[in-house]
Amino acid sequence: MAKDIEVAEHGETVRDYQDPPPAPLIDAEELGQWSFYRALIAEFIATLLFLYVTVLTVIGYKSQTDPDKGLDACGGVGILGIAWAFGGMIFVLVYCTAGISGGHINPAVTFGLFLARKVSLIRAVLYMVAQCLGAICGCGLVKAFQKSYYNRYGGGANELQTGYNKGTGLGAEIIGTFVLVYTVFSATDPKRNARDSHVPVLAPLPIGFAVFMVHLATIPITGTGINPARSFGAAVIFNQSKAWDDHWLFWVGPFIGAAIAAFYHQVILRAAAIKALGSFRSNA
Repeated sequence: MAKDIEVAEHGETVRDYQDPPPAPLIDAEELGQWSFYRALIAEFIATLLFLYVTVLTVIGYKSQTDPDKGLDACGGVGILGIAWAFGGMIFVLVYCTAGISGGHINPAVTFGLFLARKVSLIRAVLYMVAQCLGAICGCGLVKAFQKSYYNRYGGGANELQTGYNKGTGLGAEIIGTFVLVYTVFSATDPKRNARDSHVPVLAPLPIGFAVFMVHLATIPITGTGINPARSFGAAVIFNQSKAWDDHWLFWVGPFIGAAIAAFYHQVILRAAAIKALGSFRSNA
């Protein structure tokens, strides 16, 4: 367990903190705890609500700007409104579930936190399963309520847009997910939490804004995945060939981006390897 000391300037109070111990790779004891299953339920419901609201927003925008109906292409909420829907829902849902499950709502976030030893392998795998099931159910509700609109306007499925190659799409997903996961690490950093007591309360806000900003940049390229569960749930329910053609982009890209973010924050910014080496030498 690494312990750092923050020395403030101008003779202010000295604060210290301790990093939480790394999560065990395999923690079978979790399976016997109600809090673990409560966290799984929270991830399932949060992802269900996330997909329900956001996919409805996408379909609503397309129905309000359908050129076949002679509607104004500048009508509806626009890309800005879609980005706000995704970012706003993440802000709300992370705020609601952070104290129960950590508020991941995204297999890429879970993967990044697993690589940083914040969660065990068992928790990471079952979180991803719960998130994917929640995404499928969320999209299923949208289709059940608005089947004709759902099928006509693509079901909110992520697709590589015309004019962009696979390399561009993969790069967009990697960089977009890096921004998100790096923000998650920074917003939940125990060092900042110890120094600034208001940080834990505000953590959902920068995470939601990161999702909002990434959507503004990448909606024209891939429709913005950065969340494999979001892409998977929409593809399963829509189930058309175009939704599956480049589906691998929305798993490989986010996982690579999450891994880079975990390495950058933990190894470079937090110097985890150097701290571990120093701790080893002091105990030798």
